[in-house]
Amino acid sequence: GKRPGYGGSLARKEATGYGLVYFVSEMLSDTKETFVDKKAIVSGSGNVAIYAIEKLQHFGAKVIACSDSSGYIYDENGINLRTIKEIKEVKGDRIKTYVDYHPHAQYVEGCKQIWSIPCDIALPCATQNEIDGDAARTLIANGVKLVAEGANMPSNLEAINEFLNNGILFGPAKAANAGGVAVSALEMAQNSSRSGWTFNEVDDKLRDIMKNIYNDSKEAAAKYGYSGNLVVGSNIAGFIKVANGLLAEGVY
Repeated sequence: GKRPGYGGSLARKEATGYGLVYFVSEMLSDTKETFVDKKAIVSGSGNVAIYAIEKLQHFGAKVIACSDSSGYIYDENGINLRTIKEIKEVKGDRIKTYVDYHPHAQYVEGCKQIWSIPCDIALPCATQNEIDGDAARTLIANGVKLVAEGANMPSNLEAINEFLNNGILFGPAKAANAGGVAVSALEMAQNSSRSGWTFNEVDDKLRDIMKNIYNDSKEAAAKYGYSGNLVVGSNIAGFIKVANGLLAEGVY
């Protein structure tokens, strides 16, 4: 598209969903994997979830479930994103109405039950602490290979430890959920320079930023003896960035 670079609040949330998937792309690439033929579930159906689904589908993943606060929908054929956008962005309706459009799909009460669905990739994009230890163990038993956070601390500490101790690729929110903030900074850069980047130009910059965040987290983890642990790596990388910023301002 050629619309101007990300502008209002919707666009920043759109960027958070895209950024999350760009981060996941780097995680997969490091293991010589791609999204193709991967089954994914995404909790939530707000802007972050919707645009994560959009980018997952663009990359070839099959998104089979998403949710709202009342329950989740499961579509073995793959979620129809046009329908989700109609329900949520146009009508402001509940996710359960998806089955009115697609009768073969299933609606299940209870949003946290979504984590019982077997999948390769799980992206929690809804609420804090939506994945607890039991949900994490269920995901692991059902074959999940990668979990990345698209909300504010959606996995509790027990769940995170389960993922890390069982060799599940885990992208913490501190790193994986940075797309919206990154694009806000790009928007300020455009404003200060009085320039207007196209959608594609900003999208390319976003992808580069998420790649750098991933690499910084991975390298910090490896350097300090926690190879593969992006939770520790992102904490260290963030601390180093802040410390370097303070030093540059003359704070010792």
